[in-house]
Amino acid sequence: MRHVLSTYLFVEQRVTVALLHRILQSGIDEIELFCARQHLDYRNKSQIEELGYWLRDSEMTVHSLHSPLFSDDAWGRSGPHAVVSITETSKVRRIKATDEIKRAIEIADTIPFRYLVQHIGMADEEYDLAKLDAAFNCLDELNIFGKQLGVEILVENTSNEFSSARQLLHLIESTHLPLSFCFDIGHAHLQEGVDHEFRLMKDRIRSTYVHDNDGERDMHLFPLHSDIGSVPWAPTMKLLRSLPEDVPMVMELRDDASMADPLVEARHTLNRLEGL
Repeated sequence: MRHVLSTYLFVEQRVTVALLHRILQSGIDEIELFCARQHLDYRNKSQIEELGYWLRDSEMTVHSLHSPLFSDDAWGRSGPHAVVSITETSKVRRIKATDEIKRAIEIADTIPFRYLVQHIGMADEEYDLAKLDAAFNCLDELNIFGKQLGVEILVENTSNEFSSARQLLHLIESTHLPLSFCFDIGHAHLQEGVDHEFRLMKDRIRSTYVHDNDGERDMHLFPLHSDIGSVPWAPTMKLLRSLPEDVPMVMELRDDASMADPLVEARHTLNRLEGL
């Protein structure tokens, strides 16, 4: 399978040419850029142009972009106004959230990428029909906007009542939105299990997220590295190998201060997973 690294691993650092060069030197030549303004400030034309110029002359490619969760540069700590959620029922706030996501998609003019991965709601958000209707309106608009820039919207299974595999299929069947999925292994493990969620989503999976957890908390652990990680990786890899060849393994990992070099460990983890 293709191997992709999400820059979420370095989300507390600014994305620079030097960081991308380090990733490339580690043997990983395809990435997902994670939109968090302290990391990748999609509003900052200078940062985007600098990265774009370097990428055009390098062997590295950008597979996807993770949609922003917050509009500030402090992980939402500036207040609830910073949350970027497409389930916002206030029309004014929903338009604001949609416009924020469009700003991120617009970097495709400078840094081409194929997919935007989008959450429906925040972690642990409860199901509500009005919120689902809001999400439909946003996704419909984002889908049209993305197509103009050659970007396809993928919805991700996340840990809330909108985004289990069953709920995502219900959304598509009831709205007829032309959407595909990013299958998040760690989140599936927190819901009804990797095998169950995968089989429901399989026909629409275009990308994946690979990370581990203890079955209770969304921890984004390195697979096969921690004693508390409990994703069944051997059968999970068998499932992933049943996908089309162009669907990649995207490592969406949280930095671990105990590691001397997380890039070396990420490369080692990919090799171990492929060897299962």
